Amino acid sequence: MATPTIVLVPVWGIGHFVPMLEAGKRMLARSPHPLTITVLVMPEPAEAKRASEIAEHIRQEEASGLAAIRFLHLPAVDPPTDHSGIEEFISRYVQRYAPHVRSAIAGLTCPVAGVVVDIFCTTLFDAAAHELGVPAYLYLITSAAMCALLLRSPSLDAEVPVEVEFEEDVDVPGLPPVPASCLPTGLENRKIPTYKWFVYNGRRYTEARGVILNTVAELEPRVLDAIADGRCTPGTRAPPVYTIGPVIPFTPSSSDGEKAHECVRWLDTQPRCSVVFLCFGGQGSFAAPQAHEIAHGLERSGHRFLWVLRGKPEPGTKLPRDGNLAELLPVGFLEKTKGRGMVWPSRAPQKEILAHAAVGGFVTHAGWNSVLESLWHGVPMVPWPLGAEQHYNAFTLVAAMGVAVPLEVDRKRGNSVEAAELERAVKALMDDGGEHAGKVRERAVEMKDACRKAVEEGGSSNLALQRLCEAMLDGAVLPGKQ
Repeated sequence: MATPTIVLVPVWGIGHFVPMLEAGKRMLARSPHPLTITVLVMPEPAEAKRASEIAEHIRQEEASGLAAIRFLHLPAVDPPTDHSGIEEFISRYVQRYAPHVRSAIAGLTCPVAGVVVDIFCTTLFDAAAHELGVPAYLYLITSAAMCALLLRSPSLDAEVPVEVEFEEDVDVPGLPPVPASCLPTGLENRKIPTYKWFVYNGRRYTEARGVILNTVAELEPRVLDAIADGRCTPGTRAPPVYTIGPVIPFTPSSSDGEKAHECVRWLDTQPRCSVVFLCFGGQGSFAAPQAHEIAHGLERSGHRFLWVLRGKPEPGTKLPRDGNLAELLPVGFLEKTKGRGMVWPSRAPQKEILAHAAVGGFVTHAGWNSVLESLWHGVPMVPWPLGAEQHYNAFTLVAAMGVAVPLEVDRKRGNSVEAAELERAVKALMDDGGEHAGKVRERAVEMKDACRKAVEEGGSSNLALQRLCEAMLDGAVLPGKQ
């Protein structure tokens, strides 16, 4: 009998594509029986730079010689023109790929153990499970808390009258009451079409044979219990949840024969746990007024810092450009902070920086990938959310996990932060002897230990991967032959 395959259907964003591929590799490594991975690659509709990142990543994977992974490139389709926002755009675009996905899966000559789709791809459940009879799984690159909220969204929508906005705390089982201001972009406003997209997908998630989460069971036990008990899906079956994180694509540090990144070399000259690192993800950027507030806050804090400062995207593009420090920073700032601060205007090796002994805190946009990287290295955080689910992540990091110092972010004014508020948060995070800082730092170290143990032999994530692979292998079928 031919070796069964798991079909991965990621979207093209590098933050979605790479973690799903890494999850596939872990399934290969932990499966009790031979498996292969088949990745269906959808061309990106625009932003060729990010698409080229995916193409380069695929080339590297194919050159690695790992024969158990193969990539099938789907033909391009026309992008939709009618949509309310990025979430609905991606969902509608993916839906146009359903015939190609169906054909690709139906053309496989080996048993399919499961089709794993991204958070944006629930419309493909029809092609996989309903038309071909292949078990469909959902892969969320988010926290268990976000999974709980998405599963909860249909019942939450039904409980609140349509004409009433979310203005008070929202009940998400397993979490403290969630302020409405911390709901993810799209779920915080019931009047916009994107809100309906979230509710629709939350309803469809219950159709999945299982939900694969990029988290660690020990990080979010109460939320995971709430999902398993059905408290997030009243009246509806709760899908099994497999916590396999932290799924972080680990890249080797610079070898002796390579020159270390300039940021890392600078960190080598700094005392242990003395530097606060500021970095805001692949799309985080600031205009001069906000950059000035950050600069003043850092200067007044008196602490050492490494700040990745990107400039706003060029007109007609979405990706940040290298920061022009002469335009973005206050006059004299670099001279005043020389020796204790470094401002880096381009992309930086975030994982390598977080791993450095000199880094004692992380001001982050609170994207989940960055959160996991920080927890893996035991670095406490100050979350400065900029969009998507980041405000919700920031709430859970502070109120549920206790690994972060809160920061007052004005969401109604473009997620702005005043200099005095940043100064306060940095001091609260970095000052030695502070009771709150000590508790946050201690909790971050506990989470580091939990993350490391989870992926070891017998750890919670390791065992979850084994259960997942066993469940998939038990349900393997020839497409359309059920």
